[in-house]
Amino acid sequence: MPAALKRLPLYVVFALLGAVFLFPFVLMALGSFQKVGRAIADPLFWIPDEPTLYNFNYIFEASNFARWIGNSLFLTLVPVAAQLFLAGLLGYIFAKKRFFGRETIFWLLMAVVMVPNQLLIIPKFIMFSKFGWVNTYASIIVPELWSIMGVFLVRQFMLTIPNDMEEAAYIDGAGDFRVFFQIMLPLAKPALATVGTFAFISCWNDLFTPLIFLTAEKMYPITVGLSSLLTKEGNFGIEMAGAVLSFIPTFLIFLFFQRYFTEGIAMSGIKS
Repeated sequence: MPAALKRLPLYVVFALLGAVFLFPFVLMALGSFQKVGRAIADPLFWIPDEPTLYNFNYIFEASNFARWIGNSLFLTLVPVAAQLFLAGLLGYIFAKKRFFGRETIFWLLMAVVMVPNQLLIIPKFIMFSKFGWVNTYASIIVPELWSIMGVFLVRQFMLTIPNDMEEAAYIDGAGDFRVFFQIMLPLAKPALATVGTFAFISCWNDLFTPLIFLTAEKMYPITVGLSSLLTKEGNFGIEMAGAVLSFIPTFLIFLFFQRYFTEGIAMSGIKS
């Protein structure tokens, strides 16, 4: 029996699972082209009889959509850039540099992952109120400037890079900064792409934090802006159109970096 035929049941299972996971996105896309106030429990309802761009036009015309998109880009790209740099730097230090208490410090930092963000939101609000950061971009950006999970992924990846490459660079007269920027960072592209993808999706889709700290509509990111708009409207078609618009950037980021993302996740778990 051919090998491909033996794998046929596995392919069928994967195809069914893919269809199950894809189904909600298909419904979301179809619903965005319907001018209807509420969803109906009818399978044929999801297929629009007369597709329309009314929902998208409404969002563009009846809201500060362009401002919300700009806010989201700013609140996302700044933390992503900072996380990439700090994850690369700290990952390199914890992976390749020897110093007293290295492992203890690293695993103490990892313990922060065990604390839910929701548990810290009240202390953060009190602290940011005293700083005068409430209703400012600083309250959203500063806590996201680094991620311990990003450091962990880069550190695990850099542990797989042979020490001989670093030693050869030092023999040739390279300093720490040159080794980091010209050798380690280029080799860690897959891990950095993974960190960047996670950071972008997390910051772009964040609704909870800006909902707490931002009160002016002109400062809303796309998540809070669409949420406020949908609260006023309660329209199914507009809800689906808003979901599509919010989903597209994260989908494109994952699509473009999928190869690096997969490689970074695979390589980061090889060596501890």
